[in-house]
Amino acid sequence: MSPSTATATAHTVPGHTPHQINRGLWLGLLGIVIFSVTLPMTRLAVGTPDAPQMSGFFVAMGRAVVAAALSIAFLWATRAPLPRKADWFPLAITVGGVVFGFPLFTSIAMRYVEAKHASVIVGVLPLATAAVGALLHRQRPSTGFWLCAVLGSALVVAFALLNGGARPGAITAGISVHSADGLLVAAMLCAAVGYGYGARLSHHMRAEHVICWALVLALPLTLPLAAVSWPGASLPTTAWWAFAYLAVFSMWIGFFAWYRGLVLGGTVRVSQVQLVQPFLSMLFAVPLLGEQLDGVTVGFALAVIATVFVGKRMPVW
Repeated sequence: MSPSTATATAHTVPGHTPHQINRGLWLGLLGIVIFSVTLPMTRLAVGTPDAPQMSGFFVAMGRAVVAAALSIAFLWATRAPLPRKADWFPLAITVGGVVFGFPLFTSIAMRYVEAKHASVIVGVLPLATAAVGALLHRQRPSTGFWLCAVLGSALVVAFALLNGGARPGAITAGISVHSADGLLVAAMLCAAVGYGYGARLSHHMRAEHVICWALVLALPLTLPLAAVSWPGASLPTTAWWAFAYLAVFSMWIGFFAWYRGLVLGGTVRVSQVQLVQPFLSMLFAVPLLGEQLDGVTVGFALAVIATVFVGKRMPVW
């Protein structure tokens, strides 16, 4: 065994080969690229205080209904077995986190904040996901791993504080800056729990089936809630295209890659790929929303991405 192989094996999560970890990281990155478009698309769907489009409530419930319809077809086509009796409780927690919590809180908040600001507030998600994953999967990240996670999270929080004024319309619209940020923090916590429990289920269920069953389980609530909040006014095509992306990609396909990646590479390790999500969201916000990037943003992006690669090399037992 070569020294490099020995080092890779020592840093491997129990039951995960170096090949599985690398595949998990790439799948996780694919999921994050898909998710990174979520905040800009949500902003397009809900609009701004001066030019409102869909309500945040409809966006959250409606995207879950569309994804649930796709899930029913997928579950039938793949002859998916019913979840075990013991799976329904963790599925319910997954529903609360990624079907209701994260979509609802972000959809309401995104009318009042720019996508580039919201993306860095949610940027502390990797640390929260790692903490949930370590607890659920009884993994023991090294001190070096946690230092990288904390440093990356501190960088995105510092960026948010430095750019705290870049949120036009938040106060004049009747919602305070702190209220919008509070919703985003709540969204982040919901996502971390939903990711952790979904990944746990994916160890004995197909990763694709986990999100599908979660969406189907939520359908008795999401369907009537979406119906009563259906937009009453005519909306531009761009808002509906944004809604379609949120329903098909953010709420459905993205989880296929993400949950599979968490299983193959380990929740604690793969969760750190999320550190690049805030800056990918900013990049997508430039062509989609016309938001501007600057040197400070690029500098923070490079620093955060560096912590991902350093953290990838730290042991997780």
